[in-house]
Amino acid sequence: MNIRTQWPVLTMATGLAAGLLTGCGSDSGGSGDSGSNVVMGMSDDVLATDPASGYDPGSWLLFNNVFQSLLSFPNGATEPEPDLAKDCSFADGGTTVYECTLKDGLKFSNGEALTAKDVKFSFDRMLKINDDAGPAIMFPMLDKVETPDDKTVRFDLKYADATFPSKIASGAGSVVDESSYDADGLREDGEAVGSGPYKLESFGEDEAVFTVNENYQGTADVENSGVTLKFFHGDQDALKKSLLEGDLDVTYRGLSASDISDIETDTSTASGVDIVDGTGAEVQHLVFNMDDPVTGKLGVRQAIAYLLDREALVDEVYQGTATPLYSIIPAGITGHNTAFFDTYGARPSKDKAEEALRADGIDDKVELTLWSTPSRYGPSTDQELKAIAKQLNDSGLFDATVESVAFDRYEKDIAAGKYGLYVKGWVPDYPDPDNFTGPFFGKGNVLDNNYSNSTITGDLLPKTAAASERSATEKEYAELQNIVATDVPLIPVWQAKQYAVVGDDVYGLEYCLDASTVFRFWEISKG
Repeated sequence: MNIRTQWPVLTMATGLAAGLLTGCGSDSGGSGDSGSNVVMGMSDDVLATDPASGYDPGSWLLFNNVFQSLLSFPNGATEPEPDLAKDCSFADGGTTVYECTLKDGLKFSNGEALTAKDVKFSFDRMLKINDDAGPAIMFPMLDKVETPDDKTVRFDLKYADATFPSKIASGAGSVVDESSYDADGLREDGEAVGSGPYKLESFGEDEAVFTVNENYQGTADVENSGVTLKFFHGDQDALKKSLLEGDLDVTYRGLSASDISDIETDTSTASGVDIVDGTGAEVQHLVFNMDDPVTGKLGVRQAIAYLLDREALVDEVYQGTATPLYSIIPAGITGHNTAFFDTYGARPSKDKAEEALRADGIDDKVELTLWSTPSRYGPSTDQELKAIAKQLNDSGLFDATVESVAFDRYEKDIAAGKYGLYVKGWVPDYPDPDNFTGPFFGKGNVLDNNYSNSTITGDLLPKTAAASERSATEKEYAELQNIVATDVPLIPVWQAKQYAVVGDDVYGLEYCLDASTVFRFWEISKG
């Protein structure tokens, strides 16, 4: 999901030591179907309860537990499997017509029957509303949805897209009850009607309450009696305090690297809690406005790429809870390479940075502002940007400063082209290289940085999208990543794992943290 500028907001930890994975997430200690209610806290807000609007991590967490899609990602999987559907496939021998057949006897949480008409309504509605903060941006390929009968849904695509099944398996494919939603407008009453494992019992400013949906028919085996989700609105100190005082069973998203380190090392204050980490594919980039009078110069962008010390950044700011990222496709995703490592090296080089500047006719110190927003892309973002500015200034080649502004202003100013260099985070919508390339470099890209490359948009993206065998796209994705390293419209900085901190009587979190980014309430048990 993307940058969730919407998508993307980053959780902030990566690469936690193996020793942090303790018994709280192991199969051996689980209490099974205890029926206990789980209290969970996170720093992210849920910005929408209507899946035609929400395109942020908090909202998708709600969608993935309250709604169902035709397909879904089982824990640990990178390929979607049937959920509402009993089977789905491309029907034309290619990748432009996709058909699904629904299971029998499906119902929404309100008891209404779920049919193919509801599926069509959900997609038509989402595309018609086309909310700026919604997932319609993911479906430029979708021409029309047809329902030959109550059990069959047919998607006609404008062009080949082998990743379409993964897209409809995400929160963007959430199916709503036609009788409960307006076809022309968003639902704004804080309520939701879906067919997922949970019902949204209540939704307020500071908490949401989820109860088990008795009408649910799916593959999830619910291990608790419900979940109370408490919102801390970016207040990581309050989140940590509530955890350590025993008011929360689980914290997810928002603890800083120092919090994680404190919990790991200070057994006197953190007794009774454990850290669970899992695989993930969240990334963070420095983004350049290609029309800016300073960052629009290739020499400036290359010099920054030569000077960025990711290893020091990870060590000093993230205290080892992140890993350096050297390309736009993260490790663990098909097609990943190390284009920026190969081009600019792992260690900073003042000589090469100076050479890049001089080659572009720049002889004086480069005055530069690095723009940040304090919590949207992780609670240590401001500190990180200040560390990067110091790295640039220590070279003697830059006079860099950092400005941090509230997220609503940040997004508006980026869209208006006011910033030359800014930070963006990305939480994937689905675990495929397409989701780390198409949204960044395709038509109407989410970076708003005025970058376009005809080889990427005219050749590589269409070719990779049409390839049903995803492993066959590695050559094209390698070329794409190499082009980005040469043009430098952005610089990848780090890759994150997901993590949670839990009470020592809480189990199942290892099934909630994987590259699909689906946080599965139903896997959590307590007792």
